[in-house]
Amino acid sequence: MGSYKGKYIWIIGASSGIGLALAVELAAQGATLALSARSEDKLKALNEELGGAHTVLPLDVVDEKAMAEAAKSLPRIDSAIFMAAIYNPAPLSQLDVKAAHQMVNINLNGAFNTVHAVLPILKVQGHGQLALCGSVAGYRGLPNGQPYSATKAAVINLAESLRAEERDLDIKVINPGFVRTPLTDKNNFKMPMIIEAEEAAKIIAKELQTKRFEIHFPKRFTFFVKLLAILPSWLFFILIKKNSK
Repeated sequence: MGSYKGKYIWIIGASSGIGLALAVELAAQGATLALSARSEDKLKALNEELGGAHTVLPLDVVDEKAMAEAAKSLPRIDSAIFMAAIYNPAPLSQLDVKAAHQMVNINLNGAFNTVHAVLPILKVQGHGQLALCGSVAGYRGLPNGQPYSATKAAVINLAESLRAEERDLDIKVINPGFVRTPLTDKNNFKMPMIIEAEEAAKIIAKELQTKRFEIHFPKRFTFFVKLLAILPSWLFFILIKKNSK
């Protein structure tokens, strides 16, 4: 993508966490932003903080029609970045089905709605970037991670399929490790190698400009989780059992 100066970037999930930090980072590097999330007040406050020159597009990612109309309202899309997500950690034995359905709707169906809204525009333009936020939690099923981990595994698979089909477009998946956000604040365990949202945003902004498909960080942690992902299942479950006591 080169310099962000003069680029038009749509951040979906810009009201908090990594999405908010990424909006601040990309605006500082000269990008013009379209800011989307459910909270209009938070988006307006963010826009004012960034100088007021950006577009505020409040919407719910589960609303297919609203997503499509928002995409069509933009003058162009140099990059669309899907960061929207919710997270409620719990073992499957305590599954709240309604909460699980909501997580699937936002984390996964929101990603599908983003692809449906953005992909036709990028194809007409003949260029553009689409980045979907997965998670290292999607590399393999982990205790207490459901259904969040399942949605993120699906987003990774979706991004891979999209990259395989659309070789002329810049398709990426973002797989963070632990980042301090309102979502990870819900965890009641020590999170190894956790980083701040501002650091995550700087990494993402840099990696979006490369030709790499996957953006994952912090590397010392994500490479360890990648190792778990390639272990044979019998060994993986032995290790998980030992470390879950």
